Amino acid sequence: MTRPRAVDGPRLPAPRAESGPVLELRAAAARRGGRTLWSGVELTVREGEFTAVLGPNGAGKSTLVKMLLGAAPVAAGEVRVLGARPGQANHRIGYLPQRRSFDASMRIRGIDVVRLGLDGDRWGVPLPFGGPRHRDARQRVAEAVELVGASAYAHRPIGQCSGGEQQRLLIAQALVRRPQLLLLDEPLDSLDLSHQGGVAALIGRICHQEGVAVVMVAHDVNPILHHLDQVLYLAEGGSAGGTPEEVITSATLTRLYGTRVEVLRASDGRLVVVGRPETTGGGHGALR
Repeated sequence: MTRPRAVDGPRLPAPRAESGPVLELRAAAARRGGRTLWSGVELTVREGEFTAVLGPNGAGKSTLVKMLLGAAPVAAGEVRVLGARPGQANHRIGYLPQRRSFDASMRIRGIDVVRLGLDGDRWGVPLPFGGPRHRDARQRVAEAVELVGASAYAHRPIGQCSGGEQQRLLIAQALVRRPQLLLLDEPLDSLDLSHQGGVAALIGRICHQEGVAVVMVAHDVNPILHHLDQVLYLAEGGSAGGTPEEVITSATLTRLYGTRVEVLRASDGRLVVVGRPETTGGGHGALR
């Protein structure tokens, strides 16, 4: 697949080439409280591929992310993450959990929030020490901030940034260690439509131009659909995976959701998923 060329300017170095897939699931299954959430999942994610994990509430989307991090057990099958068992290569993974909100009175600067992704596990908010190691840390933070387009507001208190600005800074936090795999758990949740589109485009650019494999949990597929390389739907204990054209069809989604779902093609050729608001949990015409 031909990828667009990267824009000029500071950027994070491309991840090292792996001898195999970044992520691989074979006949994988997850259970919770004695109930099978999903089973028979087959998924391969390679460098620079953008994969969305979709499905209704309670289908086990976040459980999949936890499994990839080694925080939830693999009930059946095999899961390999960066060539190792889940949890063994987390230092090469950038992780953004479900939406965190910052109080308007929060005074910590956005750039310090980004820095927490680099060394916050060791000593909390970093002190302004000198030396080569700290110069390298500042450079990494600056690269990540510029990569997500947050330079103009990174020195503001995080509580004074908009929701979209905060989310870009949190994505920079997940990128600051130069990961090979980026796991994002509903990063568009609670954002308005304009910010959803901007953040979705940002994630797609980082994935395809920087070579970072992205696995993103989402409710609404429409804002990210034209950025995706593949889709994994989880629903009713089952799953369906493949390219958007293979998976996002009226027949497949109707079977998975147990209610009529229409997949339409807009005038520009893009697919649009339409579901019933009373059965899909929100949105006028957006399958969630």
